[in-house]
Amino acid sequence: MPAETVELHGHIIDSLILPKVLDEILTQDGSFEIEEIRIGKERTDSSYARVHVEAATPEQLTEILHRIKQQGAELVHEKDVRLAPAPADGVFPEGFYVSTNQDTLVRHQGAWIPVRPSRMDCGVALDTETRTAAPRKFSQVRQGEQIVIGDSGVRVIPVQRSTERNVFEFMASSVSSEKPKAAIVRAIAEEMRAARAAGTKILVVGGPTIVHTGAGRHLVRLIELGYVDRLFAGNALAVHDIEEALFGTALGVHVEHGTPAEEGHEHHIRAINRIRAAGGIRAAVEQGILTSGVMHACVKHGVEYILAGSIRDDGPLPDVITDALAAQKAMLAGVEGVSVALMIATALHSIATGNLLPATTKTVCVDINPAVVTKLADRGTFQAIGLVTDVEPFFVELLEQLESRK
Repeated sequence: MPAETVELHGHIIDSLILPKVLDEILTQDGSFEIEEIRIGKERTDSSYARVHVEAATPEQLTEILHRIKQQGAELVHEKDVRLAPAPADGVFPEGFYVSTNQDTLVRHQGAWIPVRPSRMDCGVALDTETRTAAPRKFSQVRQGEQIVIGDSGVRVIPVQRSTERNVFEFMASSVSSEKPKAAIVRAIAEEMRAARAAGTKILVVGGPTIVHTGAGRHLVRLIELGYVDRLFAGNALAVHDIEEALFGTALGVHVEHGTPAEEGHEHHIRAINRIRAAGGIRAAVEQGILTSGVMHACVKHGVEYILAGSIRDDGPLPDVITDALAAQKAMLAGVEGVSVALMIATALHSIATGNLLPATTKTVCVDINPAVVTKLADRGTFQAIGLVTDVEPFFVELLEQLESRK
């Protein structure tokens, strides 16, 4: 029978890597024999397993190896990667390797080369002269680039649990309105402090509900405290934030007391026009037209913002990137150096951003709709913690935690 031997290293027991590998083998109708296993005795100790894998056909074995390598299994007798040139701009060769958001290495001329950055749903281009490897989205691949084909010579290193107790690992991908929210918010605050101390970046991905619920002022405070380095959003958050700054309303409803304003349905259109006349958000701030709100705070405190548009946008504002590929390119650059990502009340922008983040990024999704959290995890951002709650009380508690230990 066709067979291969694989090895697993690290925290393979408590991170459930070994059980996942064995289950995958059985699910694909293969068989296995554990030839050797060493289990660490202390929490900080790593473990090791050597597993002999058999299948009925070579094709079945290939499929099994493909699946278990995604879980961290390493072939004992690994070969170099196979390469093929991209046949045209924006086109990968058939059989190209599809990347994950886990740390990945490719083997070339006997040496392992890291793929940087880690990014899911991409091909992998290998520069044989500089001996560097990088993910490529369709819009990035260029004719003639050497692209990794198949799994041979590819090693995936899954995220393993920390040697310290970590609420992010305990709660990741779990969706429930009954989570211990206070404990999670404390952990989020600690991660944000650590990010600021380490000089890494904190990203907020926000939807217009932040403004509609009256939580805009809390996001402003977060910016003022220096806990937001980058903001990803759409036209709607910026428009409704500016509408509130200019008219006190969001979608024509007074944010302070929740009553409709007379002719309030026109306010967001008039807000867009005023910013377009000024030449953009920054120009409106510099001219004294825009004097408060989230976008004003971003300009005043040097927070980089990327506004990605959609077909349903009114206006849009001059700052909105209406070309989807141009917006994706800007976001690809914007996620560099991000160690903490807060995705708040926006499904599409959260999923789009999650697709760009490595699995090591601490990711929090806050939404009143549990389906948003589930969709984010289902599309590959498995490391995300989901908090099913209104955004306004989330911000209040987060700010209390951050301001209690300035």
